[in-house]
Amino acid sequence: MSNPVINTKKRQPAAHGGGVRGDTSVPRSASFEGRFGRLFRSLPAAEWPKPALMDLGKKMTSDPEVDEKNPKLPSASPETNKRIQDDEENTGISAGYTYLGQFIDHDITFDPASSLQQQNDPNALIDYRTPRLDLDSLYGRGPDDQPYMYDGNKFRLGTPLFENDKPTNVRDLPRYIDPNNPQAARRALIGDKRNDENVIVSQLHAAMLQFHNKLVDRDPAGSFCDIQQQVRWHYQWIVVNDFLMKICGEDVVHSILPHLGKDQPIWRNPPRLDFYAYRNDAFMPVEFSVAAYRFGHSMVRPIYRLNTQLAGGADPNQATPDEIRRGLAGRFFIFAGVQKRGLNGFDEFPKQWAIDWSLFFDIRGSIKNGGIKRVQPAYKIDTSLVNPLGFLPEFSKPAKKPTGELTVAQLQSVPVDPAMDPSNLAQRNLLRGLSMGMPSGQDVARLMGIEPIADENLRVGKAVVADWDKNPTLVSISPAFGDNAPLWYYVLAEAQYEWVLRAKAKGGKGDEEPLRLGTVGGRIVAETLIGLLWADGHSYLRQAPNWKPDEIRSMGDLITAALS
Repeated sequence: MSNPVINTKKRQPAAHGGGVRGDTSVPRSASFEGRFGRLFRSLPAAEWPKPALMDLGKKMTSDPEVDEKNPKLPSASPETNKRIQDDEENTGISAGYTYLGQFIDHDITFDPASSLQQQNDPNALIDYRTPRLDLDSLYGRGPDDQPYMYDGNKFRLGTPLFENDKPTNVRDLPRYIDPNNPQAARRALIGDKRNDENVIVSQLHAAMLQFHNKLVDRDPAGSFCDIQQQVRWHYQWIVVNDFLMKICGEDVVHSILPHLGKDQPIWRNPPRLDFYAYRNDAFMPVEFSVAAYRFGHSMVRPIYRLNTQLAGGADPNQATPDEIRRGLAGRFFIFAGVQKRGLNGFDEFPKQWAIDWSLFFDIRGSIKNGGIKRVQPAYKIDTSLVNPLGFLPEFSKPAKKPTGELTVAQLQSVPVDPAMDPSNLAQRNLLRGLSMGMPSGQDVARLMGIEPIADENLRVGKAVVADWDKNPTLVSISPAFGDNAPLWYYVLAEAQYEWVLRAKAKGGKGDEEPLRLGTVGGRIVAETLIGLLWADGHSYLRQAPNWKPDEIRSMGDLITAALS
């Protein structure tokens, strides 16, 4: 594995013979935090009645998947030998990229003070993450300032995890056990608590900790800064060459970074950032963080298989014939009011829940598998969110303790304060856009020189070819949305509409046509992430734009290296 060229000149000790606390992870900029700002400063804020937004959010949230024979019981698509087992699955993006996207988001944005109930000025908001892809959510403030996260140059790791009773190299996050209250939630000791909000992103964070440690093992004499830079560059390269290629498309990435497509020096073909412009320091665009980048919420599946060794339903080791028939055997809901059936985070989870990453990323050709060994696809980027996202655990409480067979009602959590702080994710996103003064999707399209999508083609529902004309239009929910779509919704609807045109065209693949972000959404997402890298003088794109990791070409490869 090749190492980037790094300045290893020793730092001068401070007074009293010690280094400056935290200097091993200094971000090398004038300020540790960044600012939020706007890409499209000239555009007016769009306005909508709050009830219209609440209705739209409810309409965007799917009904629970239930058994046809008994609608009171949950179900899932049966697992067949085909890789695509549900029309809502996206052939172009595997499920692991949903959570890589979440990990990236937590690396670059954190605004703890904002509220849905107040109007926020983005120029006054502080992004408590550095607006760089520098993994500060992983490294925190460094071993000098947060020594409990480290063991020398390595990260501390959590307990080993198993695939049922099969040993693995997968580890949990390190966790705090309250000696005075052993029953209390065991919170993760990591740089960003949000990376413990569900089991999948939790284990992805743990894999990144193990990747850092693996590089330490390969270069025991290397300094902490050397290893940290290597990890960052691998991660940054994957964001551009794996994540953005799948989410936005190669043509979009190459139009912003023409040196990649032309295989020429970057100084001959510098990045084309048409909309992400900064004067002195990089900033976090609210059009990205509040709207476009929330596309990933539509990719969340309602149910996941963690590994192939778990075979149970209500009993983790044995499913009933009816649970097998309903597709629940060995699979878990992303959020659930019943903890043992949901992948809820912020606490230690069963040790049998080790993730087999070949079910989430293409690892050694696993993308060709069918049945329970298949790589689970993400759901399509469309104007529909799965039902479990209608009751986020942070803003709801479990339903009554289950008795007897698990029912749909028992899986549904109960909102704590639906009027003031809704637990429905779609409603929260739409209200957030209102409070932050987002422009309409149509106004953004016009500014970018793109003809807006006609109102009759902005629809609400799942991206299934046969259902396209049956989905209600946005304006049927409220006339306030006429030529005035919320930007978050518009990004999803655009991806869906452009996909429908491809899927129905000659040579299209119907429901198995790969789906990615559309013209407006893809440009905002790709320009922001590439712009953050270009603004960072210590990124691989600035210091060695032609650098490539040895033997690692995808997130699946990086995880394989981390766990080998």
